[in-house]
Amino acid sequence: MNQVNPQGQNPQDIKVVFKDESDKAGAYSNAVSVHITANEVVLDFGYSVPNTKEPHEIMITSRVNMNHRAAEQFLGILGNSLNDFKAKVKEMQDKMQQGGNPIPPQA
Repeated sequence: MNQVNPQGQNPQDIKVVFKDESDKAGAYSNAVSVHITANEVVLDFGYSVPNTKEPHEIMITSRVNMNHRAAEQFLGILGNSLNDFKAKVKEMQDKMQQGGNPIPPQA
């Protein structure tokens, strides 16, 4: 798992904890909105509700507030993680075309 490195800490020294057990499941999101001010970046993650009348409804499932530095680190880590995953998918597809039986990549 790639992580943002708060206050220059060694990533091996970081322990991920949850406020309560239900938070481990996470929140599903199929929509995101980004708001940037001089001091912070706000990400609103939401769920686009299907078959709603106009105006289309998006229920906010989570809001994340970051400073600019953390947002830039997040952007880099997210981009690298997506590129790694795409490379694994391509490798799996190449093996399948060669008649192999690959194990699907994990996010």
